[in-house]
Amino acid sequence: MGQHSARRRVTRYTLGHDSAHVSRREDQLTVEEPLEVRVDGRVLTVTMRTPGHDLELALGLLVAEGVVHHPHDVRTARLCATADNTVEVTLAEAARPRAVGLARALPTTSACGLCGADSIDAVRTRSAHALSDDGPDLDPAWLLGLPDRMRAAQVVFARTGSLHAAALVDVERDELLVVREDVGRHNAVDKVVGWAVQRGRLPLPGTVLVVSGRAGFELVQKASTAGIPAMVAVSAPSTLAVDLAVEAGITLAGFARGDSMVVYAGEHRVRAAAPGATAVPRPTAVPA
Repeated sequence: MGQHSARRRVTRYTLGHDSAHVSRREDQLTVEEPLEVRVDGRVLTVTMRTPGHDLELALGLLVAEGVVHHPHDVRTARLCATADNTVEVTLAEAARPRAVGLARALPTTSACGLCGADSIDAVRTRSAHALSDDGPDLDPAWLLGLPDRMRAAQVVFARTGSLHAAALVDVERDELLVVREDVGRHNAVDKVVGWAVQRGRLPLPGTVLVVSGRAGFELVQKASTAGIPAMVAVSAPSTLAVDLAVEAGITLAGFARGDSMVVYAGEHRVRAAAPGATAVPRPTAVPA
């Protein structure tokens, strides 16, 4: 496993009333390196990431791209023995047709995953896991506590202050199942989903995905392809993210900070527990 952070010499300037104080020291920075993902012997993509949990990252990416629907779609996933920063994945026979032509569609300079998709319709068909309209019931106070629980588990962020994070929480057991950090917010989510693939847990009903930044369209799509019914973000979602959450039946909350949050989609799962609050009735069908 590669280094998550490394030391570099820096110069700090602190402004005073009439002068600047200059100090020199070593600082911890987040490591960023390329990762090559090969599928059945072919290069699928090269993505920038923070080293660590690379197999999870590759598997999560394949879930997001609609290649892997279930853990048994993967025969092997391993670090390349002859090349650094390279993961080799071998697919089961049934999954191989889904990967045909995918390398030409993926960008090779960033970790944005689905940024180049033309429309919602072009990508939502990649999800093999339709979400049920019922459960899990989500308490607002409990949801608001999730970003802080994730932040407390961000070991590398505590040293560097420059990493995104994603976490998966089991609602019924009130358990933080996994937290992953990465320089790319999309990578952090892919690592969480890849963790589930490795443990045979896909799809993921009864869970909540927590993300440290904004809820972009691509992150909601990754939740959809993994069968995750709810997502909480520290910052705001985009219009396209909300549209996809409504279509996919995902509960999407943003601005989850302090004592408030905004629910943009799927509010029927959020049960009001505060005195004087009113519960939202469940719809009879998932919004089209």
